[in-house]
Amino acid sequence: MTIRYANEDDHNYLAANDHHVQAEVIAKKIKDSKIIVVADDTQQIGGLRYGYFWDNIPFMNMLWIEESYRSKGIGRKLVSFWETEMQKQEHNMVMTSTLSDETAQHFYRKLGYKDCGSLLLPDEALEILFLKMV
Repeated sequence: MTIRYANEDDHNYLAANDHHVQAEVIAKKIKDSKIIVVADDTQQIGGLRYGYFWDNIPFMNMLWIEESYRSKGIGRKLVSFWETEMQKQEHNMVMTSTLSDETAQHFYRKLGYKDCGSLLLPDEALEILFLKMV
């Protein structure tokens, strides 16, 4: 398994699997090294896209692992890689969020993320914000 920053060869895979942003945004994030990909020996199997909360706190916007690869510790390794990269850039905290009706909240808490707030948008489940000191 390889964890690395995405490159142009990953664009089609990322665009097909991240339905929350347009392909042009993915291309810019690849150029700016704001997407990390995890791959096995033959193909991409997941990714992590991030930005910055308040323009200075690294914020994981999206994390996914192909279904057949889930529950094997790959997501944990991908998040750990990202956290280490953020430490190298001298950040001492990272953030993420998930909807209250998603099981991902339990995953983040197991990784040491602490509930730090929430957001309630019309006609959506509560968005839980998480913070972790790294």
